[in-house]
Amino acid sequence: MKTLLHICCANCAVFPLDIFKKRGIDVTGFWYNPNIHPLTEYALRLDAVKQLAADGENRFEIDYDNYYGLEEFIEIAGGKGKDRCAACYRMRLGQTARRAKEMGYGAFSTTLLYSIYQKYDIVVATATELAAQYSIDFYAEDFRKGWHEGIAMSKKLSLYRQKYCGCIYSEMERYAGRMQKSGLRI
Repeated sequence: MKTLLHICCANCAVFPLDIFKKRGIDVTGFWYNPNIHPLTEYALRLDAVKQLAADGENRFEIDYDNYYGLEEFIEIAGGKGKDRCAACYRMRLGQTARRAKEMGYGAFSTTLLYSIYQKYDIVVATATELAAQYSIDFYAEDFRKGWHEGIAMSKKLSLYRQKYCGCIYSEMERYAGRMQKSGLRI
């Protein structure tokens, strides 16, 4: 079945792409991540995805919705506290499901199912709702089982390795503890 795979970053894509390839699933990548902040981080991650897509051994097609929609992301996820991730998932997976349906794919999936830092159950529940809404299948697999293997694969490919999920809030959480020790109030 032809599947559109939302790719949050190159590192999270390596293992799922390998699984799809081994299973003979026809997959096209889809880059849509208006949550990534700052713009320089967005560019680094986009370049890493392009590097992965062009790699001779791992080459795959990718559809780029190259939209740096930080303002839209903040409108959707801002002020949601702990629920911000669910809003972000809905934004990105909604665009993926729409694109998959418009382009005639039989299913969609996401590399968010790979990261041990993502809220797996919320990703699956959100994508399942969107699959029903757009009358398209959602390919759900727990790729977290390949966490360490995927890290080794991405290091072997010398892919840029980010230090936080991507959004302005996750960046703050990543660095806040260290800075609070220096007197920063949050």
